[in-house]
Amino acid sequence: MADADIRKVDRIDLTPRFTEADAVRLNNMFRGADTLEMLRAVLGNHMLGDVGIVSSFGAESAALLHLIASVDRSIPVMFIDTGKHFPETLAYRDQLAELLGLNLRILSPDPETITKRDETGLRWSYDPDGCCEIRKVAPLEKALVDFDATITGRKAFQASTRGNLPRFEIDGDRLKVNPFASWTKADLEAYFEAHDLPRHPLEAQGYLSIGCAPCTSVVKPGEDPRAGRWRGWEKTECGIHTPTDDNDPNLPVF
Repeated sequence: MADADIRKVDRIDLTPRFTEADAVRLNNMFRGADTLEMLRAVLGNHMLGDVGIVSSFGAESAALLHLIASVDRSIPVMFIDTGKHFPETLAYRDQLAELLGLNLRILSPDPETITKRDETGLRWSYDPDGCCEIRKVAPLEKALVDFDATITGRKAFQASTRGNLPRFEIDGDRLKVNPFASWTKADLEAYFEAHDLPRHPLEAQGYLSIGCAPCTSVVKPGEDPRAGRWRGWEKTECGIHTPTDDNDPNLPVF
């Protein structure tokens, strides 16, 4: 039988894209490195594979989006339109996408799932975790199938549950990159001013962390910036991210 007639055996590659060791290696490699320098290295040398940005277009999103666009404007920016956002957020999204020339991809929850599990649109009021699952987590999981890494705008100062946030962490077998992990509020303010970036219109009203309208409230003086999210519930993340463990000895100190 000729070699050409021999059927090739299909093999499924079960090797994880990234492991915890990769995150540790990258954290050590770029320890103390400038944020822009780090992004130019990992993106310019394709160290992360296929990369996408997940953005809420919230109060501080413009800084990360501007920074990434200055390195590689072609990187997809994924926004999950839950159907529950403030109108101001949608307008701000469109403003930044045009201003920065973003490769914007708008994700939406499955209409059939919404009809079955949230027909009244009030699931947020009695099951915020379930609401986030069908409106945010599931659509993003579907969109991320072909991505090896995602970039987020999380910062350690935002909440006690993010206190020891690393630059690189593992999310399943993907990498999650947090360029602003060690940035302070003052760092962000300086970046906004230096690049004359527009602010989210709700920030001036006291909304310091902006998600879906029903689950976002004004932050009171002295509170964590994310205190206005899911107020009254023992919930700090939507499910896309998880709280960091401040006692984990494997997490780096910047």
